[in-house]
Amino acid sequence: MTPKLIIFDNDGVLVDSEPTAHRVLSEYLTELGFPFTLEESYRHFLGNAARTVHTVVADRYGGTLPDDFTARCHERVFAAFRRGLTAVQGAAAVLTELRGRGVPYCVASSSDHAWIDLTLDRTGLRPLLPPEVVFSAQDVGGVGKPAPDLFLHAAASFGSDPRDCLVVEDSPNGVRAANAAGMPVLGYAALTPAHRLTGATSLVTDLTEILDHLDG
Repeated sequence: MTPKLIIFDNDGVLVDSEPTAHRVLSEYLTELGFPFTLEESYRHFLGNAARTVHTVVADRYGGTLPDDFTARCHERVFAAFRRGLTAVQGAAAVLTELRGRGVPYCVASSSDHAWIDLTLDRTGLRPLLPPEVVFSAQDVGGVGKPAPDLFLHAAASFGSDPRDCLVVEDSPNGVRAANAAGMPVLGYAALTPAHRLTGATSLVTDLTEILDHLDG
């Protein structure tokens, strides 16, 4: 059955931002005296809210990041995005096909709106994702994944029953959030190893495979 709403994560699913963001993050943490490799950044921080970085640094190093760490890190990431950022291969084609079929869709991301807006503008996806179908953890009091709040808010905004939605996620926390919301979830196992997406209803490695899960 075709879902009544498809909810996409943004970073790593529609926008190829994860390699850039995690490269900048790992380099900045290392510069501050808290070394993280790119792989470690993926493992600890992919799909997590910004505050998780502070928690992991405290647990791993017993250290404290500067109060303005998040703002300064975002400045560095945004600058890198402006130098070059692309959509995930197949993202525009899938969204265009869904629009043509009349299947409602939206974005629900733990990132803040400034981050999401920049990525959509830089990749050319904005015409397919106007502001009214873009949801951020900011919209639910900053509560990000793995809490279900953001997904439930997106579904409610469309008047959709959570059971009639389909989530597309590439992070373990995103899958957990979808499970907690009672929504089936496609795990996008391109950057994230499939074994880390335990709990996904099924897996895809190419975004266009999403269309194979729809009727008609």
